[in-house]
Amino acid sequence: MLADVLTSQMFWIFCGVGFFAQLIDGALGMAYGVVCIAILSALGVPPAAASAVVHAAEVFTTATAATSHAAHKNIDRRLFLRLAPAGVAGGVLGAYVLTAAPKHLIGPLLAAYLSVIGVYLLVRAFRKVQLHNPQAKWAIPLGAAGGFLDSWGGGWGPIVASTLMSGGHAPRRVVGTVSAAEFFLTSAISATFLVALLRGVLPLDLKTYLLEVAGLVVGGMAAAPLAGLVARVAPPRHMTVAVGLLVLCLAAWQIYRVFA
Repeated sequence: MLADVLTSQMFWIFCGVGFFAQLIDGALGMAYGVVCIAILSALGVPPAAASAVVHAAEVFTTATAATSHAAHKNIDRRLFLRLAPAGVAGGVLGAYVLTAAPKHLIGPLLAAYLSVIGVYLLVRAFRKVQLHNPQAKWAIPLGAAGGFLDSWGGGWGPIVASTLMSGGHAPRRVVGTVSAAEFFLTSAISATFLVALLRGVLPLDLKTYLLEVAGLVVGGMAAAPLAGLVARVAPPRHMTVAVGLLVLCLAAWQIYRVFA
């Protein structure tokens, strides 16, 4: 069984996807979920199944990344205690809605959502942010909204990290705090998908996507220990532009698939 996995081309492709996405996530506090879900959807995986697969992988990668950020002292404890519970509540609700929504609506909605996220990332890349000592008074509703959208297409980082940095929070602390909170968010979303799977609401055979999950986990965990270091040295603007363009290309492909 292990030999079959290690000799599979699909496994190594998704190792590369997971490694690349996690490196960017470590630098920007975003991109792992949205890039992986967009790629799976572009390959024809149903949106609910793509989200379930990626969040299952993220349980492992976010735990490793959170440990790295904690070791590099990148976590704002006060902000974390506001974001994490709100994100969990929003994520559980979003996963429930995704599994219950009419299937013919999910594809177009995901395509539109990815398009908005891609444009948002490009706009954010060229905005000037004045760092100061901001108050996190909007952290709870922001976390709830980010958690809800994350269950659909990986919006936790693009929504939460971007908004906090635009509001003046230090990028290194934002990336570390958002990444740490994401572990609890993605664990809650995965549990919700598991309940839907056991109830027969989510038609998903995990064996079908075993290679994709294994590749994303191995690639993501290989890159995750570098998250704290990458957050310190990577050029955020260039990486944000690259991710925005990638997400727009994947959104265009998804739109083509929906309407072709």
